[in-house]
Amino acid sequence: MASSRRSFLRAAALSGATLAATSRAGRAASRPGPTKAELDQILATPVLETAGITSPVVVASIELLKRGKNYLLRTRSTDGVEAITVPNPARMAEAYPIFLKNIVPVFLKKDARTLESLLWDVYRHGSNYKLQGIALWSGVAAVEMALLELLGQTARRPVADLFGGTKRQDVAVYYASGNRGNTPEQEIAYLQKLVAGSGVRALKFRLGGRMSRNADSLPGRTETLIPLVRRTFGDDFTLYADANSSYDVAHAVRIGRLMEEQRYGFYEEPCPFDWLWETKEVADALKIPVAGGEQEFSLRNWQWMIENRAVDIVQPDLHYGGGYIRATKVARMAAAAGMTIVPHMSGGGLGYLDVVYFASFTPNIGPHMEFKGNTDLPVSCATSKLQCVDGKVRCPSGPGFGVQIDPDFVRGAQPVAQA
Repeated sequence: MASSRRSFLRAAALSGATLAATSRAGRAASRPGPTKAELDQILATPVLETAGITSPVVVASIELLKRGKNYLLRTRSTDGVEAITVPNPARMAEAYPIFLKNIVPVFLKKDARTLESLLWDVYRHGSNYKLQGIALWSGVAAVEMALLELLGQTARRPVADLFGGTKRQDVAVYYASGNRGNTPEQEIAYLQKLVAGSGVRALKFRLGGRMSRNADSLPGRTETLIPLVRRTFGDDFTLYADANSSYDVAHAVRIGRLMEEQRYGFYEEPCPFDWLWETKEVADALKIPVAGGEQEFSLRNWQWMIENRAVDIVQPDLHYGGGYIRATKVARMAAAAGMTIVPHMSGGGLGYLDVVYFASFTPNIGPHMEFKGNTDLPVSCATSKLQCVDGKVRCPSGPGFGVQIDPDFVRGAQPVAQA
């Protein structure tokens, strides 16, 4: 069964729409995955390419600001360069005392060019590893993105140059529904409205009851929706579905087989997110690619998942998992295993653009990235409209991340004090 899954993913995960018979014929040619030693080497290999920045970029200050529900980071170097970035608002609201007390001090007065090694330092600092989890790593991601912006603004180069350079400027996207508990007919109407006029040819909706121990949000909703969405949008539409940790192995496999019949592109988080062994059981039993990992923050867990093929498509969250550098390590391990990466998109702030930016420089990116072009932040870009056109989003390409926050908005933000 595991070998049949390997062939399916090459058709469904990359095209997202059809089961290709030719891929089944190539099962015997499926190459073995990387060894633990090979993945160890990938984890040990530096990601950032800072050789072109010849002078130190010393961090003078990192200031957390808030305006409305949005948080900003204002970071300055001792040379007077300023970077304005946007952390995940929900996670910062919950964990800003940890951010200010446990994370920020590690990066002050340090050379931002050493950012990659500082990620280990902040993990060890004051026993921060005892806080291991999203509360820690989302704050680390906030500083990492701030220092990447500071390096980019200092060198007047795109952040992508620090990761090997831009591979693509236009990124195909999918729209995702966050609904769960409406009727199948209501969800169909919402999905139609969601994609109308966008040119998007891929979408994702939610299954099950979310951490519900097999209970559906409404009786029979999932079993009705899976074929109904396919009939509504047609065979040439790429469809994904997210169970959000709803099922045990038996239920997950049953739902996955319904998705296989309707030629879905991937099946996201069928089992509770930390049930790594059970998720692997589901993936081994199915042909449809299984995706997961949005709440995973351990690079060692990612290594195990990739080495043992617990999922077929890796989905680190750029904020929850600690930032671009760590997500790039996950992507490179996945590439060694012939796997694609489709990062999970954190809602709020500029999460929708973070995913597009990551896709612009990552070679083994999946066919579509999740996109929600709605934000109350006043942002602009000299090279892009920052919106979906004909199913694609053009990635910003200016210095840093290429996005500017309205200076008046920044001036109206207030400093956040340590609790």
